[in-house]
Amino acid sequence: MPTYNKLVRDKIPQIIEATGKKFTTEILNDDDYIKHIKQKCYEELDEYCSAQSKEEAVEELADLLEVIHALANYHGFSMEEVEKVRKEKEENRGGFQEKIFLIEVEDGISDES
Repeated sequence: MPTYNKLVRDKIPQIIEATGKKFTTEILNDDDYIKHIKQKCYEELDEYCSAQSKEEAVEELADLLEVIHALANYHGFSMEEVEKVRKEKEENRGGFQEKIFLIEVEDGISDES
């Protein structure tokens, strides 16, 4: 029997059960949940980065968004609250639409004596 030891979507046990396969699950406590949902975030980001097509990319972006929803909920925020903060940051600092790549910034300290 393959061992996964990873956080899965809520309906995965039902989907496995429908195939007639046996499985083992457990309900995580809060400390283990946040640890594993953070790991899931890295997993989904890695899968997005490995996507070879637009179709794969949108699937992985949807998975990332689901993890973000779960993280927001865990921390007691609605997605509306997260979006409000995102918009404020975009308004104050901008987004990433202009593709600006910062090379260096002068530190203000002069080497001249």
